[in-house]
Amino acid sequence: MAPATEQKITVERRGHVLLIGLNRSAKRNAFDVEMLEQLAAAYTELENNDEIRCGILWAEGEMFTAGLDLANVAPKVMESNGGLKFAADSVDPLNLYSQRTKPLVVAVQGKCLTIGIELILAADICIASENATFAQIEIKRGIFPFGGATLRFPERSGWGNAMRWLLTGDEFDANEAYRIGLVQEIAEHGKHVEKAVEIAERIAKQAPLGVRATIKSSKMVQTHGFEKAKEHLTPQILELFNSEDAKEGVQSFIERREGNFKGK
Repeated sequence: MAPATEQKITVERRGHVLLIGLNRSAKRNAFDVEMLEQLAAAYTELENNDEIRCGILWAEGEMFTAGLDLANVAPKVMESNGGLKFAADSVDPLNLYSQRTKPLVVAVQGKCLTIGIELILAADICIASENATFAQIEIKRGIFPFGGATLRFPERSGWGNAMRWLLTGDEFDANEAYRIGLVQEIAEHGKHVEKAVEIAERIAKQAPLGVRATIKSSKMVQTHGFEKAKEHLTPQILELFNSEDAKEGVQSFIERREGNFKGK
């Protein structure tokens, strides 16, 4: 009998929110191939389950992640001719080879290295504990980030801010991460997950079709440019106006109450 697969990623559903936990704290939540595959499976559950409207990525232990377990992952990367590849029917957590369409909030504490930063950049909102520190240290190992940081960090934080950290591998703190837009809020130590849950639940109360359309429209600027994204504004909003949720939104406005959205 084959040994049971270790649960390196935990999944917990709370109403319309899915909490995805990094659960390899004994190894500083370093990602090996199996852990990456389990993370992709959790993201796929977030994407495909119609009852789930928002996800949270968080971590057990004192640190978010020490990054990739290179001794384990590097041979797999070479075998696949570069890059972190995932099963064809799964969602790529780095949003490079397949696109997640539902919102994701990341809650970070302690050290957040390499792929940890790239998971933040591939997500939508990040809450950092006041003790969080960050470093993109691939440059110190003779390589460079291949999970999206070179593509997204300059866009998110500006060229100079991104190069300051990508080219040195230096560590920076939560205040600097906030200054350059890598994280959106800094929470009291130990309360960062609670804050992420609060935000995720607020997102989950909104109209799901509207939330996903917002993400889609915003990402279209990144992938196809401003003019192409502009062309899709009218078709997208007309499609939404025909939804049951849009009708409920108008009615809730008239009745001065919160909307009760069904995602239809």
